[in-house]
Amino acid sequence: MSKIWKETGFDENDRWVIETEERKAGDGERPVLGLEALIAAADETNEGGFGVLVAPADDVKRLEPYLDRIDLIAVAFPAFNDGRGFSHATLLRQRLGFAGELRAVGDVLIDQIPLMLRTGFDSFAVTNAVALKRLEEGRLPGIAQRYQPAARASTVAGGFSWRRLGTAGA
Repeated sequence: MSKIWKETGFDENDRWVIETEERKAGDGERPVLGLEALIAAADETNEGGFGVLVAPADDVKRLEPYLDRIDLIAVAFPAFNDGRGFSHATLLRQRLGFAGELRAVGDVLIDQIPLMLRTGFDSFAVTNAVALKRLEEGRLPGIAQRYQPAARASTVAGGFSWRRLGTAGA
């Protein structure tokens, strides 16, 4: 069972349900549809408030015409070593301008959360026991050096590791 974590803490009232053949959203819940199902549903109505699950191999640019009607994009991380979700987040936030909730789902580990925050994620479906414990204790690791700019500005003083300050005579 996953718990939803945001920087304000765990969200006990999250209503989003990733729909499967076995599990559908019930009363008071909101469905998270697969990419193809979302596009089909959005083409049938002018309604908004959609939730969509993006798989690593999905082309998030296909969501562009619907972004103003999507409240939640859940990006799947099926394994800790599959980083395509970071690219999806960066594309959605920086190039496509998605302003809704961006959620990481799947194999979300504590060490990845600060990097996910920098790329634009703002909620996390966490199942990993270590990650849950550390988040409950408020022990989120930091990032000492940053290698590139991000979708989210850093509040930590310091610089980018690739920006070297020249010294006279060195």
